[in-house]
Amino acid sequence: MLARLRAFSVHLSISILIALAAMVIVFYIWYPAPLSIAAGVTKIFLLVLVVDVALGPLLTFVVYKKGKKSLKMDLTIIALLQFGALSYGLHTVAEGRPVWLVFAADRFDLVRVADLDLRYADKVKPEYRAPSWMGPRWVAALPPEDAQENSDITVEAVFSGLDLQHRPYLYQPLAMAEKAIQKRALPLSKLTEFNASAEVDTILKRWPSADAWLPLQANIQPMVVLINQKTATVVAVVDLFPWAYLNPNMPDQ
Repeated sequence: MLARLRAFSVHLSISILIALAAMVIVFYIWYPAPLSIAAGVTKIFLLVLVVDVALGPLLTFVVYKKGKKSLKMDLTIIALLQFGALSYGLHTVAEGRPVWLVFAADRFDLVRVADLDLRYADKVKPEYRAPSWMGPRWVAALPPEDAQENSDITVEAVFSGLDLQHRPYLYQPLAMAEKAIQKRALPLSKLTEFNASAEVDTILKRWPSADAWLPLQANIQPMVVLINQKTATVVAVVDLFPWAYLNPNMPDQ
């Protein structure tokens, strides 16, 4: 029993260290806060980690017996199963990671790897061809000048959901949308229509350079992008509601 507990402890320690490394990658690089909430990855990935961390050491505890002839084979199989489960979980999370935060029309959109329209790859500028592994980047998606192409995108967006923000060949530096951002920017006072005043005040104190905002559409929880309207630059993404109907705690719900 003592040998089993020792083997269990060693395996558990190694599993925890690997899990911590995976969490750093996921929550500090791929999904920097608060985008992990916006993309809905937190519960899913933590569940994967908990199962993976617990299952391997438990199986080691069950099969471990000093002097057992098949012990090396048993432990190898357990390690491979555990590695495979973690790899699958990381692959799934990587495919759903936000790679672009795209300004299009009147808001920002969180665009994941799985959301990208990979057609017309030959028309994509080199800097927008490869999704980043080091966190999402800010860009603008500008509508094409050709009226027919613009109309085709509008129709396709209705039926397939592929809109401007999903098409890397339309990406431009965020500075190219400076005037549109300034025009569409909303006053900070409007945030109190959708969120508790105390919560808004607390967050805004952390970002004194922000004087306006725009919505951030995301697949799970839309949020707010704080901006400096004068320079049309992004200050921060914050966990506030950009529309009243999203907040169940508002009086008018």
